[in-house]
Amino acid sequence: MKLATYKDGSRDGQLVVVSRDLSTAHHANGIAGRLQQVLDDWNFLSPQLQDLYETLNQGKARHAFAFEPAQCMAPLPRACQWADGSAYLNHVELVRKARGAEVPESFYTDPLMYQGGSDDLLGPCDDIVVPSEKMGIDFESEVAVITGDLPMGVSPEAAIDGIRLLMLANDVSLRHLIPAELAKGFGFLQSKPATAFSPVAVTPDELGTAWQGGRVHLTLQTQWNGRKVGLCEAGPEMTFHFGQLIAHLATTRRVRAGSIVGSGTVSNKDWSKGYSCIAEKRAIETIEGGAPVTEFMRYGDTVRIEMKGSDGQSVFGAIEQTVAAPG
Repeated sequence: MKLATYKDGSRDGQLVVVSRDLSTAHHANGIAGRLQQVLDDWNFLSPQLQDLYETLNQGKARHAFAFEPAQCMAPLPRACQWADGSAYLNHVELVRKARGAEVPESFYTDPLMYQGGSDDLLGPCDDIVVPSEKMGIDFESEVAVITGDLPMGVSPEAAIDGIRLLMLANDVSLRHLIPAELAKGFGFLQSKPATAFSPVAVTPDELGTAWQGGRVHLTLQTQWNGRKVGLCEAGPEMTFHFGQLIAHLATTRRVRAGSIVGSGTVSNKDWSKGYSCIAEKRAIETIEGGAPVTEFMRYGDTVRIEMKGSDGQSVFGAIEQTVAAPG
């Protein structure tokens, strides 16, 4: 099934069920008002939502209405936690090669992960508000999952079974702030503003055979200012699958229902497939020509992130954002 959260003036919005083709929706308030309620009581509430979803797809839902992505908040407008991995090692290799650094062997066996802010997650059409263009504004096109409750020490295989929903993410980075923050030894904070998510979160079964071994085997499309810059395959080159990322997170603590885990920037070794973040494009330019040429985003720039199924239909709807100054 496909779920979204509509703006209603509250912090957590109103849960709606969305049709498979993303054309219609139906309020779920007879079952649950918010997505977190469903995640907290998944076994009881999700079958009821599934019944409504099937009725909606059959065109028999009495109070269906046209689905509008612009009315969406993030599926989870605020979450228990937002932990983002870096599961595509090609991205790490490129960025490090561009600055003449080696990739430590441990990176290939132990996932990289940081914990971001989850108190203010953006909807798919919300502006990317940044205090200054000089901060090095960059998009990062990713896949993310929402978990159920999982125990400390969960195995990667069991962690896959604990994935409730999938969605897309734009994990915005302020590249010019990152070096100084990392040099402090405590990781990202100011350099990672609010993350945006796709209009719709979907259950793994919606992906069919594209969901294999904790990976999404579909193409992630990125457009920057209307120009297609990335057609990256999300499945084959994901070094650590989502089960491994979640197990890494759960090594020393429980993971609670409503936790979001990201894949990191989707990246392919074949440079002809483009890029999912500007930093990677600049790394390639540095490797090939000795210096980056492509500038980071400016106020008024737009980014669109989308993934289509084998039928050509959008799976999650599109993230469509504009970079803006405060106020």
